[in-house]
Amino acid sequence: MKCPRCKEDNDRVVDSRAAADGSAIRRRRECLECYLRYTTYERVEDTPLRVIKKSGERVRFDRERVLQGLMRACEKLPVSSEDLDQAAARVETRCHEEYDREVPSSVIGTLVMEELRQLDQVAYVRVASVYRELKDVSQFLDELKPILENRAGGGPGGAAGAGQEGRP
Repeated sequence: MKCPRCKEDNDRVVDSRAAADGSAIRRRRECLECYLRYTTYERVEDTPLRVIKKSGERVRFDRERVLQGLMRACEKLPVSSEDLDQAAARVETRCHEEYDREVPSSVIGTLVMEELRQLDQVAYVRVASVYRELKDVSQFLDELKPILENRAGGGPGGAAGAGQEGRP
């Protein structure tokens, strides 16, 4: 570490301790040339997660974009903003856990659809129709079949779907 005063790279660590809730190490150093004491911090390098879009373009992962997509899918539906925020956080966490530097946009889309399937079936179908590029009614029915089977069997989403029959 170069001394801020004399620019020599000759120092010793006088004190070292955890800082910032353990996410950094604070070190007190003393320059052995000019005897200046100064503080440095050591942190884990945070490499931002990048999204590989269909076009091949790479952009920085933006949790806010995920949240906006969830909000758009759940527009005019009884889903709280807190639930949407938690869903966006789960998508972000899974991306960081499963991918080091780059994540395909298709993976993010799949994770968002998984979250929507749990939050609101209508929102899920809205997104699935666009995301999976459903071309005709038979493809749409294929997408709905597992949801309807779960509802009839009283499985997950059975009670959550109650009262949604009359919605567009």
